[in-house]
Formats: sequence, structure tokens, C-alpha cells
Amino acid sequence: MQVRLNKFLAERLGISRREADDAIVAGKVTVDGKKANLGARIEVPDGGGIDLLHKVCYNGNVVPDFAGYTYLALNKPTGYVCSRKRQGGVPTVYELLPQKYQGLKTVGRLDKGSSGLILLTDDGDFAFRMTHPKFIKTKIYEVELDRALEPLHQQEITDFGIEIGDGVSKLGLERMDDTRKNWRVYMSEGRNRQIRRTFGALGYTVVRLKRITFGSYELAGLKEGEWAEVRKI
Repeated sequence: MQVRLNKFLAERLGISRREADDAIVAGKVTVDGKKANLGARIEVPDGGGIDLLHKVCYNGNVVPDFAGYTYLALNKPTGYVCSRKRQGGVPTVYELLPQKYQGLKTVGRLDKGSSGLILLTDDGDFAFRMTHPKFIKTKIYEVELDRALEPLHQQEITDFGIEIGDGVSKLGLERMDDTRKNWRVYMSEGRNRQIRRTFGALGYTVVRLKRITFGSYELAGLKEGEWAEVRKI
């Protein structure tokens, strides 16, 4: 059967189809020794392997056959960053994972001071669909403020939005208790430190931020620092 070359590359390299197209345009991909063209298709047997039909190379290396994707859910503790390398003495989430998962990429990020659900995968298309704005994925956070949120400020955030420098931020808010300091925050965007900046623009400081839901995925029973393989939803 025929498949698009960018789809084939995305599945086997853990990149998005857009990244695969960019690699093809840049001349990094060859099929049977010839530079590939954008929009190209290749023949693969119904079983999924390609060794007997085509030799596809990326940056001069043969693209491996497909062995299946991995999807991981991690309950990130505070004090960890989502990068692969330590930032000074700050540990990374990869230090919480076994060696076999070190090649996975985080799907979005949580900053050092935040905790909760992080997804990791080698499926580039999945990561793209979970994070690109055109695919609306609701994320839910538990947020504690340094002081009670005034009702007027609650209305501003939910009804009108707050200007935070790179546009207006509008969040869904649900009160968790009578102190008005603890809130469940709903958002579908993913701008850098958006929740902290939204409350900060009104003079509040977020003292605790924990993501409990990302699209159809939930923390469930994972304790801080624990991880589990999950299926694609």
C-alpha cells in the first residue's frame, strides 16, 4: 500500500508531519538514494515494514522500521524542569524516568515551580495535536493564590480577559473553598506561564499550581514522581 512520506517519517522518527515536510524541503531525506520531493508517497507492505521495498534515509541514516509508540503520564513534582539538561543544579523530569524512556519528548511543559500531569511520547503527530491551538485541548489546574481573589477580578478574568503582554488571557474559574484563595482553573491555551501572569497582572501571586487534567488524560492515582504508560486517546 502507499503512504505519504511525511506520515512515514513522523511515525518512525517521533516528529510532526510539518517537521517531516521541513526536512524533505531541506534535502535531508532520501528514498533509494535520491532526494525526496514534498508530497511524495512510498510503497510499504501491509504489515508495515519497508526493508524490502524502499531505503529511506534521514540525515544519511536509515530510518528504522516502526515498533509502536510510547505514551507516558508523569506526576511532576515541583523543583523539576522539563528540559533534557539540568539548568544549574535543578533536576529534570528525565531523572525520574528509566533509561528506556529517555528518548521521549515532553508534550508541552510545566515550569519549575509547578507540579502535576506531564505527558511524554515519541509520537510527533500526537504531541502536535495535543499542543497546537487549532486542536482545542482543555487543561485543568488547581491553583492557590497568596490572598483571596476579589469578585470583580474573578469576573474580569472569566468574562473579559486580562492583557498579559502577548494578548488577552481568559480563564475559566471554579472556586474550591470559601477562602477564595483556592481555585480550579480551566484553559485551552498554552502560553508561557499564562496562569501566573494572568493573576500577576492583577496583583496576585500564585503560590501553588498543579495540573490535574490535560485533554482526556488525568493524574488519576499517580503520586508525585510516579509515572505510568497510558494508551493513546
